[in-house]
Amino acid sequence: MAGINKVILIGRLGKEPELRYTPNGDAVVTLTIATSDEWKDKTSGEKQERVEWHRVVLWRKLAEIAGNYLKKGSQVYIEGKLQTRSWEDKDGNKRYTTEIVAQNLQMLDSLPKDVKPEAIQRLMEEDSEKEDDIPF
Repeated sequence: MAGINKVILIGRLGKEPELRYTPNGDAVVTLTIATSDEWKDKTSGEKQERVEWHRVVLWRKLAEIAGNYLKKGSQVYIEGKLQTRSWEDKDGNKRYTTEIVAQNLQMLDSLPKDVKPEAIQRLMEEDSEKEDDIPF
């Protein structure tokens, strides 16, 4: 039986998106997203809060949309999957990081007045058509 690897987050960007391009021209952006849990302490009755920080990676059109329209503090809905990658650092040590690779992005804040939601939707649809061509 196949497993399930699905992450859903609603949170706010903790810093500006980092938009870059790979050597073959694919856009990639890294987001740092904060989510928080709140609860009431049973003994003191005081409200408690814990913030979790998530590293989220977006590719191609999703990356371009995030890089162009999101900013620090923007609220977003993200769907994606957990992925761990490894590399060797400059000292030859093997390093690992686990991050969320986004498959869907919804901006929950209002768009700037000069941006039409239909234009963003068209960009996202174009990107999903390209993903259908991926051979795996």
